Order: sequence, then C-alpha cells, then structure tokens
Amino acid sequence: MGKIKLIILREYLTRVRKKSFIIMTILGPLLMAALFVVPVFLAQLEGDTKTIAIVDETGLFAPKFKDSEKLHFEILNEDPESIKLHLTDRGFYALLHIPITELSVPNTAKLYANGQPNIIVTGYVRETMRKEIESLKLSASGIDPEILRSIKSTVNLLTIRVDEGGNEQNSSTELSMVVGYIGGILIYFFIFMYGAQVMRGVIEEKTNRIVEVIVSSVKPFQLMMGKIIGVAMVGLTQFVLWVVFTIIIVTSVLSVFSADINAFRSSQLQLEKDPIIMYDSGGETIQPQNQNMENPEQINEAVVAIFDQINSIAFQLILPMFLFYFIGGYLLYGALFAAIGSAVDNETDTQQFMLPITVPLILSIMVAQFIIINPEGPLAFWLSIIPLTSPVVMMVRLPFGVHWVDITLSITLMIAGFLFATWLAGRIYRTGILMYGKKPSYKELWKWLRYRS
Repeated sequence: MGKIKLIILREYLTRVRKKSFIIMTILGPLLMAALFVVPVFLAQLEGDTKTIAIVDETGLFAPKFKDSEKLHFEILNEDPESIKLHLTDRGFYALLHIPITELSVPNTAKLYANGQPNIIVTGYVRETMRKEIESLKLSASGIDPEILRSIKSTVNLLTIRVDEGGNEQNSSTELSMVVGYIGGILIYFFIFMYGAQVMRGVIEEKTNRIVEVIVSSVKPFQLMMGKIIGVAMVGLTQFVLWVVFTIIIVTSVLSVFSADINAFRSSQLQLEKDPIIMYDSGGETIQPQNQNMENPEQINEAVVAIFDQINSIAFQLILPMFLFYFIGGYLLYGALFAAIGSAVDNETDTQQFMLPITVPLILSIMVAQFIIINPEGPLAFWLSIIPLTSPVVMMVRLPFGVHWVDITLSITLMIAGFLFATWLAGRIYRTGILMYGKKPSYKELWKWLRYRS
C-alpha cells in the first residue's frame, strides 16, 4: 500500500506542476465565466443611444414610440427617400417609414439602415406597432377594454412533488432538466478528459522504457492503480478550483455591471409594462386601470416560489452522488483506458480498442434528452444501473427524484463494475506494459487475460 501511495503522490505532483495544468486551471474558469460575462460586455460596446427617424404617413404610430436609454426617436415630416440616402450624415441609425395603405389599419412598415438593424431595434418597433394595431382593431369593433383584460389570462401550473410520507414540495421540471443535463455533461467531459490522460501517460512511460525501471520495484497492478488514483486526484483538484474561480469571477463581474444590465433590459421591460391603449368612439384614449401596478404580495409570492423550486432539487443527494459517479465512473473508465495504453506502443494503435469502450459513454449522453422526457421509463432505469452508462444517466435522473432502490442498485453495480474492470485491466496491463514492437489484436488480448500469474 505504501508503494501505491508513492506512485499516487508522484503522479499528482508531476501533473499539477505542469504548465498545461496551470494554464487550463486558469483558462477553464475564464471560459466558463465568459459565457455569462461576454453578452453583458458586448452590450456595453453598443452603449450609445441609437437615433431612429420616423416618417409616419398614417399619423397613428409615431407618438407610441417612447425614448429609452438605448433608443431615441425623432418624428419627421419629410420625404423618406431623401432621409434614407443621408442616414449617417444626419446621425440616424435607421429610418422607420410607415406608409398609408388601403387597409383601415395598416400593418406594414419599412425600416431602413446602412447595416443590419439589431434585434433590439426591430423587436421594439415590431412590438410597439403590434400593440397599437391591436388597440385600433379592438376600438373599431367596439370591444370593452375590461372584457379584453378579463379574457387575457395566464395559467400558473404548479408542479408539486409528493413523497412516500405524503409530504408535498413545490418542484420545477425545467430546473430539474437543466441540473440533470449539466451534471451528466460534466461527468461525460471529465471521464473522457482524465481517462485519456491516464492512457497517454501509460503510453509515454512505455515508449520511453521508464516502466521497465518502475516495475522492478512495484507490481504492474500497483503501478496501474497508483496512476489511476493520482490522475483522479488531479481531476478533483482542477474541478474544485474551476468551480471556485468561476463563482468568484462571475459574481464579481456581474456585480460591477449590474446597473448596466438593468439599463440594457429597460427597453424590453418597458414594452411589457406599457398598457394597450384603447380608444373610445370619440377618439379619446382609455387608460386601463392598475395595468402597471406591482403588487408587493405577488412579488413576494413569486420570490418564495422560486426558492421553493430551487429547494425542491435534492442537492444534498445530488452533490454526493455527483462525487461518487465522478470518481466511480472515472475509475472504471480509467482502468480500461490504462489497459488500452499498456497494450499499444503509440496513440494511433488505440483506435481499434477505443470504440467499444467509448460507445456506451457516448450513447448515454445522446439519450440524455429522452431520459429527461421520461426519467422513470425502462430505458432510463436500465441505463442508470449499467456501470458503463450509469455515471451520466443517473446524474440526469437524480433531479427528477429516483427511488432509493434504483440508487442502491446503481451504486452496487457501479462498485462491482469498477472492481471487474480493474481486474480485467490489471491482467492486460501486467502483460502489455512490457510488450514492445507487436501490434495486439482482440485475440491477443484474450490470451493475455487467460495468462496465470
């Protein structure tokens, strides 16, 4: 056991001191944080207010366009042909031309710009005109705005999870989907990345003939286990550092840009808050009552509901299970990758042996979307207990709630699968690690498995 500890320590210290480890440990959080930060930063690059000229020949829509921090509108009574030829010279980002049509309520407009107008501009223009057209049509039909407000309803569908004891707790299908899919992808990614590191390390030592010196002092099985566990510790170290650094970076940057984020969304929020303007028979506007009022009780209820949904995810179970399947899945696949590395002299020869091992892992991530749709189905059950697929599939299932019998069976088979894979890999490793110049086949590997100590 002492020799295995020395090998683990050597593998760990050798890898964490490499420049590639340090660079990836730094770049990983930066890349993950960039997914959150870059959209905010790009929004700041377009911080200048865009001025849009409006030529409204109908006289119905122009007053409805309200200025925001990102958009400014100028109503002009000029020939649109002359304006669109000098947009940049006159400081206009775009020209909105609403021509008169034969329809009583026109529904066509043209937006001229020197480049492609961004989605904020087109979305605001389209939504503003849509609301005004609806208002005009309703007024022309003599529909009471109170009737309209009573018709427009939202359905609040609360999903409630009931346990065996009859206890109820709010849940969220969408949140469960996200948590499950992210957990599965992370395990898939780390198993492949660190399993490949084990294989390359074995090939490198075998090619450089370093292993001949090492096996004179330790047994091949001890060398294999020390290498696998050492790389596992490197993976856990890097993963923990990634999580910590990502949280720190995202929290820091978003706190700095929080005011700008709110300003960036103000134009979109304004559309949601603006009431639909109704007209009476005399052309006077009718303002809906209490349209923009925010009920503090409703806000509090929404916040409580969100926290209830987050609390409905059994993180106290998911986190330990993630750690177990991360380590168990890696140890299982790491042993098989080590066996492949010991059987060949270079990475090119690994292709024929990689496919049978990696297909179950690839399959598990491919069927994840079907597992999400039916987490209690037979496909989900069987793939979550088979050791080669359970690390990914069980992580996808866990947020939806899994019976303890399924979890126990999956854990038991995972441990048994790891022990069998280690035994299998050890028999290949002890022979292949000292075999040079011969390209092995499956028939040759079968002979190695049958060799007696």
